[in-house]
Amino acid sequence: MTLPAYLTTAEAAEYLRLKERKVYDLVSQGVIPCVRVTGKLLFPRQRIDLWLMNHLEGDDAVSSPTPPVLAGSQDPLLEWAVKESGAELALLCQGSGDGVQRLIAGRAMLAGMHIWHAESRGYNDPVTLGLSGMRDLVLIRWAKRQQGLLLAAENPHRLARLEDIARPGIRLAHRQPDAGVSHLLQSLLARHRLDAGHLTWATHPSLSEDDLALAIRQGEADVGVGIEAAARRQGLAFIPLQQEHFDLAMRRRHYFDPAMQRLLSFAGSERFVQRAEALGGYDIAELGHVVYNA
Repeated sequence: MTLPAYLTTAEAAEYLRLKERKVYDLVSQGVIPCVRVTGKLLFPRQRIDLWLMNHLEGDDAVSSPTPPVLAGSQDPLLEWAVKESGAELALLCQGSGDGVQRLIAGRAMLAGMHIWHAESRGYNDPVTLGLSGMRDLVLIRWAKRQQGLLLAAENPHRLARLEDIARPGIRLAHRQPDAGVSHLLQSLLARHRLDAGHLTWATHPSLSEDDLALAIRQGEADVGVGIEAAARRQGLAFIPLQQEHFDLAMRRRHYFDPAMQRLLSFAGSERFVQRAEALGGYDIAELGHVVYNA
């Protein structure tokens, strides 16, 4: 029998093999995840599972505290939400690959990532990323984002598809090699049989989504691959190519950290929804969904 996404108190007690009175005690102590709807308690099953796994005996010991840092890929909506929610996380967004390394080394609490794997045609596979050794790894869906070609306003070069970036004289903005979009770009070039060596690349890599969009707006490049939200922020034209998954990776215990809980709570607000709509290119229907739980 498939359990519902939200359990009643009786169902939660049966699921946890506890008496209902004990479940009420855990609620009053504020230690078990739950929500109250019109006076009735409901228990999100995914969060109950995480709560249980977080209390596994014999799990990896913590040798030193992890700094409250959000590393990995930059996302305009996430960046805004961290500040507005009061999550008190320092932002150190230098690409998805950098975020993975900081998470493994214990130098970041969270890592945002959107790494495309051409072989499996999926995003953020822990094994491919080298994260399979983390016994307490959790991936939480942040958003689905629209990736595409960013072009100068009104598209003066009349570019219409990816193959057009190979035209003589078209300068291509690009990110650092371990950025998530760099993995996607290499896959797209291979899929469309475009030789990277025959393209005209911008002199310097852009270190964030916003930097890439700004490089195009300032005339340092003619086109680049990035997210729709960055194009809108800089008043650029945009041609969609692919929807991607942007996820937050963390150790299980950090899911329950006040910083993460404040961020997720704020992401459920109407104000957050309005901001996502205003930025453009976001699908937040699955935000907060546990997509991997080691």
